[in-house]
Amino acid sequence: MLSSPLTEQFCFEGPDQLRDFLTSAFTAVQNIRFHTQTGEGDAYALRVGSQLFEEAQRLRLDDEARIKEITLFGRPMPALTVLMVSAGSELARRQGLRGVAALMRASAAPVHAMVTFGDRRVVPLTRPAARQT
Repeated sequence: MLSSPLTEQFCFEGPDQLRDFLTSAFTAVQNIRFHTQTGEGDAYALRVGSQLFEEAQRLRLDDEARIKEITLFGRPMPALTVLMVSAGSELARRQGLRGVAALMRASAAPVHAMVTFGDRRVVPLTRPAARQT
């Protein structure tokens, strides 16, 4: 089972759903490298990075050390919204839902534009000033 990183509306379960999600995600996110692994027993965390996206994965293992649950956490926000636009629409397209794919792209694109504008233009205004001593 994989908890959707972009919504609380559903999880991906079973090999077919996971394959569709991961194929869509790897279409959107490239140059991935795993750079940190921590944990023991049945719980591990991985840090994954690409040029503009960083993700942490919490993995829960079964008695045979196979992954039974994955939870994804990502940053920064503009990378998540572009993932919603590209991977979300790709996932719908792979399921034969071309209308939903177009609707996903059209509804998520303004959110991505607002988040990107805020990240580039507004958030820098809140940067802490260097302290004078």
